[in-house]
Amino acid sequence: MKRTNFHKWRLLIGLIAFCVCVGLMIVTRKRNGLENLNSAIFAPYIGGVVEPFFNGVPRNVDGVKIDWHDYPYMEREARQKGPGENGTAVQLVDEQDIARNEKLFTENGYYAVVSDHIALNRSVADQRHPLCRKKHYLQELPTASVVIIFYNEHLSTLLRTVHSVLNRSPPQLVKEIIMVNDHSTKEFLYDELEQYIKNELPSKVKLVHLPERSGLIKARLAGAKLATGDVLIVLDSHTETGPNWLPPLLEPIAMDYRTCVCPLIDTINYSTFQLGKQDDGQRGAFNWKFLYKRMPLRPGDQTEPTEPFDSPIMAGGLFAISLKFFWELGGYDEGLDIWGAEQYELSFKIWMCGGRMVDAPCSRVAHVYRGYAPFPNPRGKNFVIVNHKRVAEVWMDEYKQYIYQRNPKYLETDPGDLSEQKALRERLQCKSFKWFMEEVAPDIVLKYPLVDPPEFASGAVQNLGETKYCLDTLNHPKNQPIGVFPCAANLTNPGANQNFMLTYFRDIRAVYKEICLDASDIGSEVISYNCHESQGNQLFQYDLKHKFLRHGKPAQNRCMDVVDKRVIISKCDPLKKSQKWVWGSMNVDRLKNWESSGSKLLR
Repeated sequence: MKRTNFHKWRLLIGLIAFCVCVGLMIVTRKRNGLENLNSAIFAPYIGGVVEPFFNGVPRNVDGVKIDWHDYPYMEREARQKGPGENGTAVQLVDEQDIARNEKLFTENGYYAVVSDHIALNRSVADQRHPLCRKKHYLQELPTASVVIIFYNEHLSTLLRTVHSVLNRSPPQLVKEIIMVNDHSTKEFLYDELEQYIKNELPSKVKLVHLPERSGLIKARLAGAKLATGDVLIVLDSHTETGPNWLPPLLEPIAMDYRTCVCPLIDTINYSTFQLGKQDDGQRGAFNWKFLYKRMPLRPGDQTEPTEPFDSPIMAGGLFAISLKFFWELGGYDEGLDIWGAEQYELSFKIWMCGGRMVDAPCSRVAHVYRGYAPFPNPRGKNFVIVNHKRVAEVWMDEYKQYIYQRNPKYLETDPGDLSEQKALRERLQCKSFKWFMEEVAPDIVLKYPLVDPPEFASGAVQNLGETKYCLDTLNHPKNQPIGVFPCAANLTNPGANQNFMLTYFRDIRAVYKEICLDASDIGSEVISYNCHESQGNQLFQYDLKHKFLRHGKPAQNRCMDVVDKRVIISKCDPLKKSQKWVWGSMNVDRLKNWESSGSKLLR
């Protein structure tokens, strides 16, 4: 009996001691603003991994915020001198440089020699809203693993991406930078790059070579599988981060680990490497051809210019997501090949499976938009349409029919085995796509109706001037002038270069390409450009009475004209035949009722 009582007392004393220890840990951790008790004590015994978050509670439970700006570095950067500093343009003058630059343009889609003339640690202009410079963020933020995948990237452009992350990030927040070489064919992306990383960069920069060309999607997955930070940050390999870019990405995730955060994406000109401000934020979206689009902010998003705002769809190349949530969502669908549709899949999963996606206006990252895509199809088949169908079949429910109606090829495309992805959706108890359209992105169908209204006019666009030639893309790449050429025999259904539509978006677009006619002002040439449906430079109206193609608003009195076979914008003149045009096919009733036709959003 005495021995039994002894064991009872020993057990009781041990229990009291444990409770005292737990109490001391609670007090200590709370004083230091660390993560909550459950995550701290019990996580090490569950799978051997300490999770950074528990039920979305930030590490800093007291909510202490600080100014994360690195003012000494910003001051040093302001004093830098040289080509391209402060994000300014660089123009080549040496003839040998210019000749070599043209050759490298065909390999990269941007002016690589210009990049070589710019310092790897060049300074950039602060493109943020002025209030961002006064904003504070949580003192304790999760750590980040930055994954940069690349294929045949030019070396100076790639290294400038890495240097910008190192230079403009608090070092304690960047656990590692994982560079994933997707089986490039350029020799300098092996030994030379490895030596540079070893000799010039900190040990947190790691380089991984994939044994075969895997594509953007699988290469990112490879990098994510190696990541050990709390948050996975994906960056394209031709980007430059802006001042204090990292804390605004991390804080929303610290507050709720099921939040994905994207920076605002600025531009780096592919020919001069000049940084430009794209805008102060628009919401990501898509049209029913599965093309990425951008929509205006909602009124409530504009009241606080420094606060993150909801965005239905990410651009795909730049984002931050907690590693925990990324893998809860299954990462990317491993059946997606090379690139394409991955941003839709991840965006749908985030919203429909319990998460939220926002853009952070105070985080800005500039991106080189190539002059053209230099890489050939590595598969010899249309892998993008397979990717799109996989996403549509798994996530879009009855709305997938509107994608398929735009392109009959979807119906004959085999998306492969979808059982694993459908099981994932069932296991996560994700919401319906109808919920996504009604609650997250209700204005998509206002701007992009489920069924397209008929065009105002279509076919060839014939000029009534001296030659009576037709508008023609001349098979030029985007961003180049269009022209005129002898008309095809069939004006209602001409060849691809002369087939245009005056759409309900009030733009003139090529039927077989997603490009629109674009012009800036009187005297400027008309070029082909990505369709942006925001009117402005792409707004056209057909004037039935005068046969004018009016550019911009009628009060601006600008018309499309032909001068020496160049298509330009001139001041409207009813006496000039070179400003008069006829379409192969016209919907006269809709043209007469121009203001009441088409999308109400565009009036």
